[in-house]
Amino acid sequence: MGSMFRSEEVALVQLLLPTAAAYTCVSQLGELGLVEFRDLNASVSAFQRRFVVDVRRCEELEKTFTFLQEEVQRAGLTLPPPEGTLPAPPPRELLRIQEETDRLAQELRNVRGNQQALRAQLHQLQLHSAVLSQSHGPPMAAAHTEGPSSERTPLLPDARGPHADLKVNFVAGAVEPYKAAALERLLWRACRGFLIASFRETEGQLEDPVTGEPASWMTFVISYWGEQIGQKIRKITDCFHCHVFPYLEQEEARHAVLQQLQQQSEELQEVLGEAERFLSQVLGRVQQLLPPGQVQIRKMKAVYLALNQCSVSTTHKCLIAEVWCATRDLPTLQQALQDGSSEAGVSAVAHRIPSRDMPPTLIRTNRFTASFQGIVDAYGVGRYREVNPAPYTIITFPFLFAVMFGDVGHGLLMFLFALAMVLTENRPAVKAAQNEIWQTFFGGRYLLLLMGLFSIYTGFIYNECFSRATTIFPSGWSVAAMANQSGWSDKYLSQHPMLTLNPNITGVFLGPYPFGIDPIWSLATNHLSFLNSFKMKMSVILGVTHMAFGVFLSIFNHMHFGQAHRLLLETLPELIFLLGLFGYLVFLIVYKWLQVSAASASTAPSILIHFINMFLFAQSPTNQPLFHGQEVVQYVLVVLALATVPILLLGTPLYLLRQHRHRNTQRRPDKDSDKLLASSDASTSENTWSPDEEKAGIPGDDEEAEFVPSEVFMHQAIHTIEFCLGCISNTASYLRLWALSLAHAQLSEVLWAMVMRIGLGMGREMGVAAVVLVPVFAAFAVLTVAILLVMEGLSAFLHALRLHWVEFQNKFYSGTGYKLSPFTFTVDNE
Repeated sequence: MGSMFRSEEVALVQLLLPTAAAYTCVSQLGELGLVEFRDLNASVSAFQRRFVVDVRRCEELEKTFTFLQEEVQRAGLTLPPPEGTLPAPPPRELLRIQEETDRLAQELRNVRGNQQALRAQLHQLQLHSAVLSQSHGPPMAAAHTEGPSSERTPLLPDARGPHADLKVNFVAGAVEPYKAAALERLLWRACRGFLIASFRETEGQLEDPVTGEPASWMTFVISYWGEQIGQKIRKITDCFHCHVFPYLEQEEARHAVLQQLQQQSEELQEVLGEAERFLSQVLGRVQQLLPPGQVQIRKMKAVYLALNQCSVSTTHKCLIAEVWCATRDLPTLQQALQDGSSEAGVSAVAHRIPSRDMPPTLIRTNRFTASFQGIVDAYGVGRYREVNPAPYTIITFPFLFAVMFGDVGHGLLMFLFALAMVLTENRPAVKAAQNEIWQTFFGGRYLLLLMGLFSIYTGFIYNECFSRATTIFPSGWSVAAMANQSGWSDKYLSQHPMLTLNPNITGVFLGPYPFGIDPIWSLATNHLSFLNSFKMKMSVILGVTHMAFGVFLSIFNHMHFGQAHRLLLETLPELIFLLGLFGYLVFLIVYKWLQVSAASASTAPSILIHFINMFLFAQSPTNQPLFHGQEVVQYVLVVLALATVPILLLGTPLYLLRQHRHRNTQRRPDKDSDKLLASSDASTSENTWSPDEEKAGIPGDDEEAEFVPSEVFMHQAIHTIEFCLGCISNTASYLRLWALSLAHAQLSEVLWAMVMRIGLGMGREMGVAAVVLVPVFAAFAVLTVAILLVMEGLSAFLHALRLHWVEFQNKFYSGTGYKLSPFTFTVDNE
């Protein structure tokens, strides 16, 4: 089978890389993304490996690149994407890139530092100018009183008083507005009112030198007497981190200082403009260097990390690497090694070696299959060369979802939404969207497309479009024939609002509807009872078919892994147990549909009672058999099903135990020669890994020593109990198809009845109906999308996911493998 139906064949390859060409060869492999390196130095610390110094240099460069990128973003600039595909630079280029990067980073630090200092100096000049330019009124000195004051006591003492020799001093500055009130209160309390303070907000906002944002400032002028008061004021202003400036007493002197400050500010602005122009030049060089430099250094670091996983030969002339590689890619791998080592003059060598470890799983996907493979891998990555459920999930998952979500209108909305994402998938804006919910929907766009398409199909089967039935074909029921032959009078019609259509009357039932459910059932009072019976039986049929298909797929696993005994001792008993009990139930459902007519429907036997009596080996006199010899057939099927249980429980362990003893009796006495032959056989084989669950990872003669019968019996007992009980519980689990389908249909009906039907009945006139229907239809559309599409869709999705993981995949899929993670430089954005 192809790689989609089963993982590709993967081989363990040993690479002998010449020391001079090892870097180039690994770089070529990173560009191709074909191999996964195995760590041959797992016991060696990361700080003791060969290329740890080169890795550290790359990490230091990445830190410098991070600083440069932050500076570019701080300036409001964007980095252009790198042009073309840049290879990993040669090792000698690392020194040049490091020197150029360090030079640019140092220039940027110097320019930023000078710019910051100039901005801080300009800010101080602007604050000083604001303080001097603010009109704080005439300078006033604090009153010096020695006794209690009153309202009539003058604030300024007489110039000819005893304190005429005291000089009035000033403290002026600026403070943040939110600190002004606290500063004023503290000054008044600390100085006991022996000062006069004037606070005013600046007329315009000044740019903050650190953040660059405009901010308001509060300027103040404080006049006081005495040196002690002045010391208190200075200490308080220092605590509030105020900007204090000299404040001259004469107005002419202050005006001269103000003019000088304005001239200095203009000169600083010119210098600052030159600094910004030089900064833009440096940032321009950073924009040219950074995108390609980041890509190259990341690739170089990845190459050195891969080389650290290689071991050194005894002669120190080559590096030895072990890689996992797909068999089909081996010629490409050999060609890449030749191209990478051509300049060194010594060719790199690649050859396959046997492996005792389970190889990784490689399944190639594309845009369409990636989402379905993701559903399978979320349960567990398949074992090497195990049957992959993803190809079958492409059909079964959307179909089971649609069984629970069947509605033409809802499916069409989902289909159109997914189709829009598919048609715009190549647009850069769509791919670059960072919203996580959008990324989730976009990643599963093809899954949503099929889910919507299958929902349209099942919607036509159910004959539901936004819970309304459509008449595509003429109905198979005739009311006219019933009225003509039943003699319905006007009095009878007035007394019986509900009428019964009898299919036993000739001409009433003309035949089955061509496709789907007849639309007349949407008018019937027993509509829910009819759909209840139909969908319940449909769920059982789909469930048993799905599980039987899963058991059938296990045949391919046993055949591929050479486990023929499992076909007879496991798969065949499982099929007999499943089909003998629940396959027979499906047969009863189909047989009753085909054999029981409308005339005998009232006396039709109950399938449920027959199925219960089948397990109880009992008979019900009121429940007639469906066919002759039914009781004998049921007894035989139950006995066969019970007989398969001991086969499932003991068959495989006894066979393995017999094989183990047989190998022990056939062992030759000369163990040394036996080991020699075993090693010779192992060397000729490409892969000695054993896929058997009991012998996995144990090659050759070691499997006899590791064979533990108790563990084998315990494992098989768990498997038998899980399968037998699972057949019952899993069949009941598929009834969620019936429950979710009915819930979705009834919720759609309720939404239509509670919103649209009320809106359509509110206005009979054209104008009134048009006005009323606009908000009603808007509410109906919002509720449909929010409840029926999003919430119900998510519920049906989760239930379909559970049916695949638990009921389907556990019949043949172990999911205990691990993915092949190739060493690659490319990033998958799909």
